[in-house]
Amino acid sequence: MRPTFRGTRAALAALVASGLTACSEAPPPWQQESYVFGTRVELKLNAATPQQAQQAAAAVLAELDRLHRLLHPWQPDSDAGRLNRALAAGQPYRPSPELLALLRSGQALEARSDGLFSPAIGRLVALWGFHQDTPVSTAVDMAALQALVASRPRLRDLNISADGEVRSAKTTVQVDVGGMAKGWALDRARRQLQAAGIRSALLNIGGNIIALGQKADGTPWQVGIRHPRRNEAMATLPLHDGEAIGTSGDYQRYVLRDGRRHCHLIDPRDGNSDCKLQSATVLIAPASDAGLRSDVASKPLYLDGPGLAARHARALGVAGWLLIDGQGRAWLNPALAARLNWRVAPDSITETGNG
Repeated sequence: MRPTFRGTRAALAALVASGLTACSEAPPPWQQESYVFGTRVELKLNAATPQQAQQAAAAVLAELDRLHRLLHPWQPDSDAGRLNRALAAGQPYRPSPELLALLRSGQALEARSDGLFSPAIGRLVALWGFHQDTPVSTAVDMAALQALVASRPRLRDLNISADGEVRSAKTTVQVDVGGMAKGWALDRARRQLQAAGIRSALLNIGGNIIALGQKADGTPWQVGIRHPRRNEAMATLPLHDGEAIGTSGDYQRYVLRDGRRHCHLIDPRDGNSDCKLQSATVLIAPASDAGLRSDVASKPLYLDGPGLAARHARALGVAGWLLIDGQGRAWLNPALAARLNWRVAPDSITETGNG
């Protein structure tokens, strides 16, 4: 799926930065990795016993795998695949409760992002070759692309009835929740861990990360923000209980066409897949949907850049943001600047905006 299910979207980067803080006598957390949503998943947690940790981790990873199979946008037997076939045929469809919840949240977030985040542009994603595990660098049918852009498929075109039936008069709408499902799954996983009695955990789904409590030694979890042009952390910051961080970037899910880089972050306004920035990172304060917004909010900031970043941040409740432009220059708001620890600092760093 677009950033999410298809590969490490911008895999983005918030590498879990273990070993970045001083040594402590506290026991190391239970660690488990998997590959879900087409990307790497890392879970660290502290529990009363190894058995509790193992059971909680296994339950979370099993649920993530179930959601992956349910929501995969281009697998015909998935819930999302069946929805898209119905929409293309102009027929109604009654999705699962999980997909229905994502559609409703997606409509609200699409409106809050001025349409820059839109899970309805699956056909544009497919035209650019990103509806498969390995992006394909083939010629794009520009006439088809322009026709799709002119039809303006948006999630607001879905009519969702009170009893959960979905239909649309616009057959060009193709749902791809890959740009929000990882973050949404973070929120669900956090609640699942809490219900299992876990009070200390860090979950990373392909660069979208959420914190539960603190580390065993009482200090905050430390996460890293990946350098978009080097395989290392560019900066680190502490992540407190309930906070989430997410990154969108041009360095994992992209293709080269005629010497130009095109990435999976497609602008719904014109269908353009030019890589406008190297990366966009957002920090979300604790909230029931912190993970979801950490996934969604990076897209409008990426597409509109530093000039409008503060406006989008305010609209989507972003506490801190960092943009790396095409020249490798950093732009960030004061709130994130106060918490960030640079490891490989860009030559140009500009604090701007209040959002």
